[in-house]
Amino acid sequence: MPAPPSEFALYCCELLSTVGPCVARRMFGAYGISTDGLMLAILADLGSGEKLWLKASETSRPTFEAAGCERFVYLAKGKPMSMNYYSMPDEALESPQAMAPWARMALEAALAARLPRTVRKAKRPV
Repeated sequence: MPAPPSEFALYCCELLSTVGPCVARRMFGAYGISTDGLMLAILADLGSGEKLWLKASETSRPTFEAAGCERFVYLAKGKPMSMNYYSMPDEALESPQAMAPWARMALEAALAARLPRTVRKAKRPV
């Protein structure tokens, strides 16, 4: 039987709950946080403690970057690799209400990622 999620993983699920009931599952030494089968976030320790990373899209990436959020970067075979997940402002970690706009962006990114590539390209803003 798998170990229960950490207290921080459960807290992150609570923070993201404004977009639906969230579940944290162990994956690759970290946690994946999802709602209704859609991966919204990952919870990973890259050496500085567990940190929540939200899924981003081409549309939401500028919002994350304008807020000074970091992109998820890890080392694979000694080379830096990145994923389309970002940290969020510290204030967002204070309550589900503060996290709500960031959680919505992560849900929208997860929904967009589920669409076929041709549909995603067609919906891209001009």
